[in-house]
Amino acid sequence: MFKISFIGLSLVLLSFCSFGQIIPQDTISNSFTLKDFYQYNPLLERRVDSVFNTLTDAQRAGQMIIPAAGKLGKPTTVINQLVKEQKLGGVLLLGGNTTDFKQLVISLNKQNKGLPLLYSADAEPSLINRKIGGTQKVKNTADIKSVEDARLTAGIINKDLLDMGIRHNFAPACDMTTTNEAIGNRSFGSNRDTVVWFSDAFIQTTQEVGIVATAKHFPGHGFVKGDTHAKLVYIDGELKEVDTYRPLITSGVLSVMVGHIAIKNNEIYQTDGLPASCSRKIVTDLLQHELGFKGIVVTDAMNMGALSKIPQATFKAVQAGCDMILMPPNENSLHASIVQEMKANETFKNQIHTSVKKIIRLKICLELL
Repeated sequence: MFKISFIGLSLVLLSFCSFGQIIPQDTISNSFTLKDFYQYNPLLERRVDSVFNTLTDAQRAGQMIIPAAGKLGKPTTVINQLVKEQKLGGVLLLGGNTTDFKQLVISLNKQNKGLPLLYSADAEPSLINRKIGGTQKVKNTADIKSVEDARLTAGIINKDLLDMGIRHNFAPACDMTTTNEAIGNRSFGSNRDTVVWFSDAFIQTTQEVGIVATAKHFPGHGFVKGDTHAKLVYIDGELKEVDTYRPLITSGVLSVMVGHIAIKNNEIYQTDGLPASCSRKIVTDLLQHELGFKGIVVTDAMNMGALSKIPQATFKAVQAGCDMILMPPNENSLHASIVQEMKANETFKNQIHTSVKKIIRLKICLELL
């Protein structure tokens, strides 16, 4: 008697449509969207494992590294070399115009022999027109006054991003302030309900068209003094903005950016002088375990002033549990550190494998793979 496994039988059954036609397995396994990212699907699991198993650990480590290209990023020669050596998983397009960025995406894709690159942008309503010339004019985030307006603004931004090949937007800023010097008009305001409603509308409108949205800057930049671009800043006491993220995580935001914000005078979440982005207590224990976030954890830019006095900050961010390291000062050094630690530390290696499988899953759900 033949023995047919449950999985094998399921795959056979799934190969037939209601009219008895055989559907190629590749057609089924490739038909995923961002709506599938958080859903269990055995075909998707197999597809992720299949791609993952084709990679070396060095190639896997590269998937976590996201340098910036453009006037505010690394020279094109540096990006080209990283692409050639498969030491990056994507590129942040930062400082330029729509025409140049479209050409850059085409050029990098032609050179790339590894997994498809994921292109990203700081396309907040308050930033996109300044950081990417030629984009459609939109109002500042602080001037958005309704859910409908948030959706409309996100829709305008989405068209420009898709036209350039950008599928990951580091927006919206969910910080509850319009007065902090680093945030200002980048915030939806200081009322938690308003911030949640407008942020969720922006996120859902973004992800509905196949662009990953990002809630930032976890655990909250609204109640601090100072600017993380220039120096390390502190949340003093209670984490007042964490509750902003709970409904956004429940609603399905796919990416959360962790800021370079340290916490003091908090018995549970004190980071002992480390920014949140480098603290396992914040990234893994709070965001991933306590809040249950299963998506992509990305750091804020790792070349910011807040990290200038933190030794090996980029590697600490990996150890903390971040999946994507944005704009590391030295990509090659970070890559070497990750690969070396993977060889020496089985627990760390398993953590990296988990991060990389999430990134592969995201690329499949974006239909890049």
